[in-house]
Amino acid sequence: MSKTFKNLPVGLQSFPKIIQEQFFYLDKTDFIARMIDEKAGPYFLARPRRFGKSLLISTLAALFSGKREFFTGLAIEKRLDEKIFAARPVIRLDMSYVKTNIGFAEFYRTLGRMTSSSAIWQGSKWSLTRFLFASPKSFDFNPSAKLSPAEILTKLIEKLAKKSGRKVVVLIDEYDKPYLDLLNMPDEAEKVRDELRAFYTILKASDDHISFTFITGISKFTRTGVFSAINNIRDISVSPEYAALCGFTHDELARRFEKQIDEAASKLGKNRDDLLEELRDYYDGFSFDGVTRVYNPFSTLLFFVDKRFDNYWFDSGTSQVIAQYIKDNRLTVEEFRGMEVSRAFVKNPGEINNSGPESYLYQSGYLSVRAGKNENIYTLDYPNREVYESMSRLLVDNFIGNTAIADGARINSLKAFENGDVNSLIKIFNELLAKIPYDIYSNANRKTIKINNIEINFNEWLFHSNILSFLIGAGLDARAENHTSHGQSDLVIIHGRRAWVLELKMVRNGNDATVAKTALKQIMEKDYVGPYANPILLGIAINESKRTISAWEAMDDETAKSQRGGSR
Repeated sequence: MSKTFKNLPVGLQSFPKIIQEQFFYLDKTDFIARMIDEKAGPYFLARPRRFGKSLLISTLAALFSGKREFFTGLAIEKRLDEKIFAARPVIRLDMSYVKTNIGFAEFYRTLGRMTSSSAIWQGSKWSLTRFLFASPKSFDFNPSAKLSPAEILTKLIEKLAKKSGRKVVVLIDEYDKPYLDLLNMPDEAEKVRDELRAFYTILKASDDHISFTFITGISKFTRTGVFSAINNIRDISVSPEYAALCGFTHDELARRFEKQIDEAASKLGKNRDDLLEELRDYYDGFSFDGVTRVYNPFSTLLFFVDKRFDNYWFDSGTSQVIAQYIKDNRLTVEEFRGMEVSRAFVKNPGEINNSGPESYLYQSGYLSVRAGKNENIYTLDYPNREVYESMSRLLVDNFIGNTAIADGARINSLKAFENGDVNSLIKIFNELLAKIPYDIYSNANRKTIKINNIEINFNEWLFHSNILSFLIGAGLDARAENHTSHGQSDLVIIHGRRAWVLELKMVRNGNDATVAKTALKQIMEKDYVGPYANPILLGIAINESKRTISAWEAMDDETAKSQRGGSR
């Protein structure tokens, strides 16, 4: 069951505020009940940013601190008389508030200060340093003692359990943020990781005083290092039974947002079913077990507020970090699509400082997992159009080096497609290819890439994928056909009522014009235009040494039909 509501909780992370002020709340408390019934060790959940982790922590804090009135009508309400849900002290640590801007010293100081005042009991905050729950005479903690953050956490857990007569709940949000914040300062980052390891080890040492522990983070990058001493941790990040713990499933979206869907469909002039499919394409697709798919809650809620498709999640943060990462590692957007990975990779992708780019992008939420050949093999892909389009735009902006110029090129390409202007389109493509850094071409000459188990020269793939990224980033419906032994067309662009079918061929030795004619002939002979209405056929020759489109042949569908001797 979900609460009735007046407003959508865009950006809200406080469960009490959402309930008290009657914002929308999608009931996920049945997952909490399942965790309680499992009676497992400390729980760990990795999810991308802005995916509801902090709201989940807030919900757990309200539940265990005895705020029963907030759970009326929710799935877990009928369980609240059980002993485990009796009000107890809660230690809630949000590691995103730990300051790291001047390095380890500031981290150490703010972590200790936050930990000492992180407990909630009987509706009030308890603090070791301020004696909010005991008088100085009855409490043996010496506030002048120079205790480490780990020692403060130890004493806090022990004192809370002793004073309340109940075991403590520990909730840690964004466990990895202090470490990730300092990755560009390796020495400081290692100091932070060592201190975090000592800090989190207390959870195991204090197990006799703890009834429930829940930890969230964006990534698993540092799980091996930071949590190495906690050998009983229950990682539910890829567990099928918790795949929908954060985010909205398609069924939840269709049932719980009926009013918002109807309003958006009316404003956009679409029928309900078409809008739902477009929403699925744009914001669904995050998968953590390879099967269950969920919508990004942040983008979905903002869509219902604005009633406009936009890249809300991607633009809300870290895009420049990802842009720099793509640039530094000379990545193309397309090279990860369909990449096979093992189940071991999905469960434990490795450390950030020695993992491949697929690990970095997967753990950051920019790549998602899909079911593969069997239960031990998965494939990677971008979760949805928002992420795919945004990544494509970032790549092109990096190459061109000026966002305004890149946006101008995208606008001009849209005009070219609208007007059927092949010459302008070729000019735009050549300007793009000229911006690809020379060292990428040099490295590409020595590499191959495997797409659908077929090896392709990486230089050839570089041309294809960057043209595709440009088109996707422009918001066009551009599709790369699978490279197979049947030789399907390279690119299909649907714009308005017209399709463009492109075949790109490399010129290494031979006549450029002849190669372009061969590409056009291949489109016609193999009938690549078959499924598409009113297509333009475009054969393109790319001169590898000049790194430019050196020749092209274009033909509209009517002319192609006449040369083939009749209609399709």
